[in-house]
Amino acid sequence: MTLSYQKDLWIYFMLLLSCLDLAYGQISYSIPEEAKQGTFVGNIAKDINLNVQELESRRFQIVSGSKKKYFEVNFKTGILYVNERIDREELCPNTATCRVNLEAIVNMPLNLFRIEVNILDINDNSPSFREKSQNVNITESAFLGLRFPLRSASDPDIGSNSIKTYNLSPNDHFSVDVQSGGDQSVSAELVLQKALDREKQAVIHLVLTAVDGGKPPRSGTLQIVVNVLDINDNAPVFKSSLYKVRVFENAVYGTSVITLNATDLDSGLNGEIVYSFINQENERVLEAFAIDRRTGEITVKGNLDFEEGSAYEIRAQAEDKGQSPLAAHCKVLIEVIDVNDNVPEIAVTSLLSTVKEDASVGTVLALITVLDSDAGKNGIVHCRLSDSVPFKLQSSYKNYYSLVVGGALDRESASQYNVTITAADEGTPPLSSTSVITVHVSDVNDNAPRFIKPVYEVYVKENNPVGAVIHTVSAFDPDLDDNARVTYSLLENSNTGVPVSTAVNVNSVSGDIYSMQTFNYEEVKTFQFQVQATDAGVPPQSSNVTVSVFILDENDNSPGILPPYSEHGSGNTEHIPYSAEAGYFVAKIRAVDADCGYNALLSYHIVEPKRTDLFRISTSTGEIRTKRRLSENDLKTHPLVILVSDSGEPSLSATVSIDVVAVESAAEMQSEFRHVQKKEDGFSHLNLYLLIAVVSVSVIFVLSLLSLIVVKCHRRDDSFSGYSPPMITTHPDGSWSYSKTTQQYDVCFSSDTLKSDVVVFNSPFPPQDGDLISITGTDTLKGNRLMSQIYQLFGSLEY
Repeated sequence: MTLSYQKDLWIYFMLLLSCLDLAYGQISYSIPEEAKQGTFVGNIAKDINLNVQELESRRFQIVSGSKKKYFEVNFKTGILYVNERIDREELCPNTATCRVNLEAIVNMPLNLFRIEVNILDINDNSPSFREKSQNVNITESAFLGLRFPLRSASDPDIGSNSIKTYNLSPNDHFSVDVQSGGDQSVSAELVLQKALDREKQAVIHLVLTAVDGGKPPRSGTLQIVVNVLDINDNAPVFKSSLYKVRVFENAVYGTSVITLNATDLDSGLNGEIVYSFINQENERVLEAFAIDRRTGEITVKGNLDFEEGSAYEIRAQAEDKGQSPLAAHCKVLIEVIDVNDNVPEIAVTSLLSTVKEDASVGTVLALITVLDSDAGKNGIVHCRLSDSVPFKLQSSYKNYYSLVVGGALDRESASQYNVTITAADEGTPPLSSTSVITVHVSDVNDNAPRFIKPVYEVYVKENNPVGAVIHTVSAFDPDLDDNARVTYSLLENSNTGVPVSTAVNVNSVSGDIYSMQTFNYEEVKTFQFQVQATDAGVPPQSSNVTVSVFILDENDNSPGILPPYSEHGSGNTEHIPYSAEAGYFVAKIRAVDADCGYNALLSYHIVEPKRTDLFRISTSTGEIRTKRRLSENDLKTHPLVILVSDSGEPSLSATVSIDVVAVESAAEMQSEFRHVQKKEDGFSHLNLYLLIAVVSVSVIFVLSLLSLIVVKCHRRDDSFSGYSPPMITTHPDGSWSYSKTTQQYDVCFSSDTLKSDVVVFNSPFPPQDGDLISITGTDTLKGNRLMSQIYQLFGSLEY
């Protein structure tokens, strides 16, 4: 109920009383607060002497000055009861007594009764503090007995239900002093009983309890926070007097090493710490590290190098900011951890920059020292040779090695070696370095001169000028300097019996071979000798080569007419019958040429009489035959001049004259013929020729077989490299041939035994490709290629 509403209501009643003749009295009741709804207050009908039945008829009502209707009347019983909850502290705040005034109005007649209801206090409120906590600041140097006022609690209850005392939670330093100034005035003070030490207990938490006098009593609490104020009575303290840390030598600028932690039990400036280095004179430390004055963090300031210093000793200080500052000290040992940042260093001490190629295995060339400044595995180094070379490393002690010869050397294969030595450590990742040692291989005379060809074949034309260079031999020595300087000389062949130096000589410097005489093919066709090449080494080395000289024929011999015919100027007569048919054999001209090849290839021609049509001659065989039958007009005597010419350039020739006489009867011709063939004249020319040829071939065959046996048995070094055994070949036409490597002899027989000749030919030398020329009965010269040449007959066959 608001104050204005109550005021208006009372004004209404006062006006009503002024108009009416009122009768009134006062009735008083008492009830405790917080009574339940319906709680009996009093029997108002009885107390105002009013019959219960009259309550309704006289329109009984109760008027309250408050908006709330705390009380009501039961019209059936006349009892006043509690209608709403009554809170004394709400209804009558801050007063010792609390009353609720009611007006009971009865009409007919109008009567007014004042009713007073005393609201009795119950202990329904606990003491409470305005704030939940109170801070009390006390220096740790405060004197004992010092008092500090505390906040007071409030309790809406009154009387014995109000605050009676204060209690303090148990502690070692404080007590509470309660002071009473009356029923409603109770205060408390905090009293220091024991000296404080902020470093032991900087904050003390206490609980102040306010207790009322209710039964049961109720209480309220206040949190008291005692802040012990510091004085600078404590020096900073490090956790340890010695710190040991490790840092990699490649740590970059600003890398944190360690953070020092010093504590000061004091507070404020007395507890604020500043860090610094004590050993300011140690420039090595100051260049490498820095310390944060506020946090105490030590960081890398400069370059760390394990190889220059593996450890640092730092003396650090922690000092507070008090008026009389106190300080603490510690030592920091920083171990620098090695990282693999140094490559191995190779030092070479050369003992032999040049080694002979015949140096024995194990010869020491150089001493090698390897140094790695790192530590641990980073400093363990292994050496090896990178290339495949005839050298090896021998470890003598730890990082000391010897470079020695490990295999055979050959200056001719390699005169210089660049030996690459690689040194690698065991770091992660490993580092390596290389060093190159140049080793020169000096020459020794371990190679004999080598001729360019295994055999030299020299072809020289006969009639050569004396002193002409016929060939040049050349030998190469892979050695060096004097060991490679070659001189040439002839080796005399003791088997021949004739000094080789009479035929040829050799220039000792250039290897030019000079002829010492003029060669004649008809006398010597081939000969061999050996040339020796010798170097200038010590001892000297030498080698030999066989030189085969083949004399080439020149056309320096004219054809020679064989018996029974002589050359031009002598008388030669042949008889033929008048009845001779065409093709009748007249005579056969035989000629030889001491040359060979085309120079000895002879052809026959009739030169006189010219334009004769009676006779013809075979150009290859020299057989003269009739071309037709004789007629009566033909002369009796026919002089013929036969020209025999070779095929050389220029061609050489010889002539012979024959008189062919025609006879009448065969008896005359027969007597002439028998005179020639008489036994007493000895062997016929044909038989003589045949015998000589057969004997010659037999002798040559036997000699060839003996030569073959000698070659097979003795394997002479000076024999011709292309030698092949002799061979006798029988031809289809009845002829046979005997052949060796350098010569071939053809023995030809015609079908007419009496007219057959034994002709021995030399095959051309040097041999040439081609087919063997065959002489047919038709006197024609045939061959796929005219490469086989007919050579001279062996000497003149005399009668």
